[in-house]
Amino acid sequence: MKIRTLIVDDEAPARSELSFLLESFPDIEADEARTGREALDMIRSDSPDLVFLDIQMPGADGFDVLREARCLPDPPLFIFVTAFDQYAIRAFEKNAVDYLLKPVESSRLKVSVERVRELLGRNAPESDPQPEMNDLLAAVGKPLPRVTVEKNGRLQLIDFEKVVYFELSGRKIMVNTYDGCHPCHGLATLDDVETRVSDLPFLRINRSAVVNLSHVKEFSPWTGGKYTLVLNDDGSTELTLSRGRVRDFKQYLGL
Repeated sequence: MKIRTLIVDDEAPARSELSFLLESFPDIEADEARTGREALDMIRSDSPDLVFLDIQMPGADGFDVLREARCLPDPPLFIFVTAFDQYAIRAFEKNAVDYLLKPVESSRLKVSVERVRELLGRNAPESDPQPEMNDLLAAVGKPLPRVTVEKNGRLQLIDFEKVVYFELSGRKIMVNTYDGCHPCHGLATLDDVETRVSDLPFLRINRSAVVNLSHVKEFSPWTGGKYTLVLNDDGSTELTLSRGRVRDFKQYLGL
């Protein structure tokens, strides 16, 4: 059985690369769409079995495409192809949605294609092969959580994704962002911070710091089994990853 496939990405090189990789699967017939709107038109007219869908596109983004396509009588299967941040990846994992990270690796693509074959062969026409997509759309429709800081004499709300790291300074929690270091309100201890960011890409790296792993630029071994983390803020801040936290750090990175 041929699997009619649509590749949706606003970047031509990304479409070409994925199309090339898919040529190794004889049962895949791939077409391409450059925008979300073009993709929706092709989904309605051609009824593909599978869509490889980029998230960040001008106009209608990947979630807009998914939201409208899921309302069709016979929606296709979706696999996200993304260079999106780790917050989104955590959302995908939590909702069991299949996704590929750019640049796409052939071995990981093979796993996704095998899953598609299984889903297409297993489900009756009237069933929904990807019910988890509804949970994902509900999750991405919610506003990102924010933290309250004191800035310029006022209390301001900052998206957690903009936080580079939290640190314990004396008895006060400080929030470090690209534009400075600000006192935190509402979170009294690093334990409170860990609880608040449990579903986000943050890690307690030692007794005095919780780091947004999306802002780690590089890392290297140090003495006593510890590591040095270099962050991507303006000062290329260096923090110490304690030996007891190395395993969690590597597990997060898939090492």
